[in-house]
Amino acid sequence: MKITGIELRRIAMPLVAPFRTSFGTETERDVLLVRVVTPDSEGWGECVAMSEPLYSSEYVDGAAEVLRRFLIPALPANTDAYGANRAMAPFKGHRMAKAALETAVLDAQLRAGGQPLASFLGAARDRVPCGVSVGIMNSIPELLDAVEGYLSEGYIRIKLKIEPGWDLEPVRAVRERFGPDVPLQVDANAAYTLADAPHLAKLDAFDLLLIEQPLANDDMVQHAALARKITTPICLDESIESAEHAAAAITLGACSIINVKPGRIGGYLEARRIHDLARAHGVALWCGGMLETGIGRAANVALAALPGFTLPGDTSASRRYYTTDITPPFELSDGHLDVPTGPGIGVDPVPDILEEVTTSTEWIST
Repeated sequence: MKITGIELRRIAMPLVAPFRTSFGTETERDVLLVRVVTPDSEGWGECVAMSEPLYSSEYVDGAAEVLRRFLIPALPANTDAYGANRAMAPFKGHRMAKAALETAVLDAQLRAGGQPLASFLGAARDRVPCGVSVGIMNSIPELLDAVEGYLSEGYIRIKLKIEPGWDLEPVRAVRERFGPDVPLQVDANAAYTLADAPHLAKLDAFDLLLIEQPLANDDMVQHAALARKITTPICLDESIESAEHAAAAITLGACSIINVKPGRIGGYLEARRIHDLARAHGVALWCGGMLETGIGRAANVALAALPGFTLPGDTSASRRYYTTDITPPFELSDGHLDVPTGPGIGVDPVPDILEEVTTSTEWIST
């Protein structure tokens, strides 16, 4: 596949409400989109890096720079997604930038061949169950109102962001208000240490699906130690950046569940490798989210339809985060989202909306 040029497009997307986690609060997403143009088609990818290096070491300006200076120039004159993956491999890290470029190449490749991404990956379902991630709130009543609203919209699973000082009481309040039958999990975004194990063990009383990334992203050994001290299943997010990391975590007993975020691990090809590995070892998977627009959400929904994704993901409806998405909105139906059936990621940006939110564009001839 001959790539004639690549566009880097920045857009500004205000969130419907501030989203607070243990590492910070977001009110607007500065999104980097990658558009790959070929003689036969074009493809889109979304970089999930945040404006600041808080979730990981990557950030939007850095992703744009590594794309223009290193990753795009490394692409062969004729390539496909596998070739792009190999060409980018010598460059260390920058997985979110790599994922955006690889996805755009893959989208263009699949559109040219008329194949949906879900089919290419090996999806087993035509719709996926959806959970919702609830940020840290200013008060318990505010949290309960938010959870009640999401349950009334039909979300099947609730995830609460937690941090020291905002953990036991919010979880207890949600359990008492909504009962034991609501699937509930928590996400610490690496806010605790192993010394907090006795405190984290108190969460065992609430019958949680999992506790996500309680400890530092670079310490699987201590996650394995924590797993022996609590009964709530441990899920790893930030710690898993590749199939090799997933294999190490499984071997160590550091987790029994993995949150797969394609941007964090370098793309959908690597996501499928992790899926196959985890499924072979009986490790449950679910698809995480990074406040994606419809571009990234479409691809995530396709991934979440694979058979190993047995837990509801953070693949929420568009209006969870954006009043107006850049693609036709994803709408929740009976707690599920439909898997796109069109070629590639199956959705396109709405030109007028895309233009309205665009802050800059850069064309790179190849």
